[in-house]
Amino acid sequence: MKAKILVVEDEDVIAYIIKDCLEYSGYIVPAIAVYGEEAIEKATDFHPDLVLMDIMLRGNMNGIEAAQEIITRLNIPIVYLTAHSDKNTLYKAKNSRPFGYITKPFEEHQLITTIEIALNKHQIEVLMHEALEKEKANRSINSYFVSMVSHEFRNPLSSIFNYTELLANQVASLKEVKIKEYVQQIQNAVKQLDHLLCDVLLIGKAEVGRDSFNPSPLDLENFCQEIISEIQLSVGNDYKIIFSMQGSCAIKDSSNFGKNSHSLITKYKLPGLDKKLLRHIITNLLSNAMKYSPLGNMVYFDLFCVEGEAIFRIQDEGIGIPEVDQENLFTSFHRGSNVGNIPGHGLGLAIVKHYVDLHGGEIAYATKVGMGTTFIVSLPFQGN
Repeated sequence: MKAKILVVEDEDVIAYIIKDCLEYSGYIVPAIAVYGEEAIEKATDFHPDLVLMDIMLRGNMNGIEAAQEIITRLNIPIVYLTAHSDKNTLYKAKNSRPFGYITKPFEEHQLITTIEIALNKHQIEVLMHEALEKEKANRSINSYFVSMVSHEFRNPLSSIFNYTELLANQVASLKEVKIKEYVQQIQNAVKQLDHLLCDVLLIGKAEVGRDSFNPSPLDLENFCQEIISEIQLSVGNDYKIIFSMQGSCAIKDSSNFGKNSHSLITKYKLPGLDKKLLRHIITNLLSNAMKYSPLGNMVYFDLFCVEGEAIFRIQDEGIGIPEVDQENLFTSFHRGSNVGNIPGHGLGLAIVKHYVDLHGGEIAYATKVGMGTTFIVSLPFQGN
């Protein structure tokens, strides 16, 4: 679709000649204005792609003044029509940042060529401006990310430094139990750093699009049971994971039908999901469910298999997520305002969301402060 061009010309004959010429070339002329104030009003109403502006207009406002107002308010490119070439007029016109000049009298091809050049030039400027704003936004995000990573690393590093300094300066006077305590604190800080570094690297891969999605045949029930056993072993009797499964995650293998379609034997095959990404999704959600629940509580883990989709539901009876934090739940480094001293750095759910997206799935939640949270992850699975 051709561009819309507002014609601002106070000589009626010339205005309609220009209008006919533009429309013959395929452009749309939504209006003709003869006054500066009228030009601003019609530019605001129609928001044309370009304004063809005569410098000398009727009334108190000339074309240059009207053009400056239109550029400032609407950022619409201006091409001047002028029969005046004195230095003072040209200087004022130049300062209003026009996209071209057409001197009267003019040929039709001059008018069309000047307009085409002006439109292309403006489009390039718009694209460059958008690219610049995007780059500024990316730099701001990157700066924020670096700042947050630095902050998160600082705490465990400070602990390591402080406890090693205590050991180095007071080891001769410290009791064995105190030494063991300090060593334990150092080990905990190292583990915290290791977890943080792993998550930062995962987020970094996501930011540059280097994550890969590699689905493979997967026995979902056994896979979930293995993850539960690993986590249950690490938490001991502090928490109990209750697992249940409904439906069958096997896919009917239609390739077995044809010549032997009369056979009573129906074959099935395992669905395809990315084991590595799915392990991270489930492990993170189960770990969070326990971390934000009182000791001794139960965590409920349900797997539902419907046609072409696996649904994972993880429920806890923990602290819940305040409404004020829910908007940024999957934002990197954001943590709930009610977590208190519970350790964490706010990257886990951002990674989970990214891995769910890679599967082409969805993640939803329901929560109430003081009563717990439920996460539901729905993943479409493929046949192998």
